[in-house]
Amino acid sequence: MTKILSGKEVAEELNLRLERRIARIKAEGTTPCLAIVRAGNDPDDVAYEKSASHRAAQLGIDVEHLVFPQDVCEEVLIENIQHLNTAESIHGILVLRPLPSHIDDDRVRNALCPDKDVDGITDASAASVFVNGSKGYPPCTAEACIRILDHYGIGLAGKRAVVIGRSTVVGKPVAMMLLHRNATVTICHTKTVDAPAIAREADILIAAVGRRGLVDSAYFHENQVVVDVGINLDENGKMCGDVDPSVAGQVAAYTPVPGGIGAVTTGLLIRHVVQAAEKKMEEMRDYR
Repeated sequence: MTKILSGKEVAEELNLRLERRIARIKAEGTTPCLAIVRAGNDPDDVAYEKSASHRAAQLGIDVEHLVFPQDVCEEVLIENIQHLNTAESIHGILVLRPLPSHIDDDRVRNALCPDKDVDGITDASAASVFVNGSKGYPPCTAEACIRILDHYGIGLAGKRAVVIGRSTVVGKPVAMMLLHRNATVTICHTKTVDAPAIAREADILIAAVGRRGLVDSAYFHENQVVVDVGINLDENGKMCGDVDPSVAGQVAAYTPVPGGIGAVTTGLLIRHVVQAAEKKMEEMRDYR
């Protein structure tokens, strides 16, 4: 029988732990605060902003919203990010991407202070993921993949893991994180010859391509664990993943969409803000 790896259960555990940590921070006179920077009104960005704000409100974290028009000047974005970098009351910064096409993504994301980069978009954060360091924070969605596997006791050491997708947001960082946990990792992409055959060799298959239902029964075997990172809409406007619904009954376990990785991603975003607040408080104690 196929096991469903629910993200709700993982998110609830995260919330319980965060509530205690946030209470300790507030007892010392600080409220963790997340700044969300958005340019334009992309529906996906608005939805994620709403989800993150809702989770923050549930846990008693402040959120500051900086919303700019689609045609915002690049320098204006950078100036505002630099202001947030130095603002004592801001502990984490989330820049929603992709940015409008006229904006230099490299310049804007690297304007972020890595210590406040709670979704791991700066080059410094990416380098830290590569070397398993402690600078900045890993991308939340990539970390959510590992977190959900850990929660359900799915070991990684010695396992064959195949990642479908090589984006800097999920594919590459999650591959590095799996490697640091002693999995044997293969990344498949658009130029991979016979990706389904490679995927069928995997103990753990992570689908992160952004194409509805691309990963189908040709990629599966019955003892496999499948993590679906995709967020897509079907012809009826219903949310669905990169993995075909036929996964149920064909593999050992899988994450559903919706109800899988998304809730864990948001929980880890808030966790990073809390960690940033704790680090800032520790620095202030040392300074005193």
